[in-house]
Amino acid sequence: MPATKTERVDIRQSDDVVRVRQVTRTFAVEVGLSLVDQTKIVTAASELARNTLDYGGGGEVTVEVLDQGGRRGLRLTFEDKGAGIADIEQALKDGFTSGKGLGLGLGGAKRLCNEFSIDSKPGEGTKISIARWK
Repeated sequence: MPATKTERVDIRQSDDVVRVRQVTRTFAVEVGLSLVDQTKIVTAASELARNTLDYGGGGEVTVEVLDQGGRRGLRLTFEDKGAGIADIEQALKDGFTSGKGLGLGLGGAKRLCNEFSIDSKPGEGTKISIARWK
């Protein structure tokens, strides 16, 4: 489905995580998401941007406004060329962490979105796409 508006944000340093949150909030308001849904997509975006930086060594996110037959939404696609995730099922379980976090990131982000997909190959990187619909 075609995007009606797109913005790409590089994720190379901590300030970029803030920029991802700002762009996501701006697009979510434009789409007309409720305050609760705005908060959900911004929270998921923040977590995934932080993971892209911390575990993927940096990368980028593409933020898109979607319009599908009168239904509007927001899709974010995070990509990195980091180490990848060896066991996606394990990584989605609450409490699992490969770092120092609480292990709520990927599973929590998934629960906050209407759509969630992840593609990762060890040694090649990770691509995660999330969407929230009005």
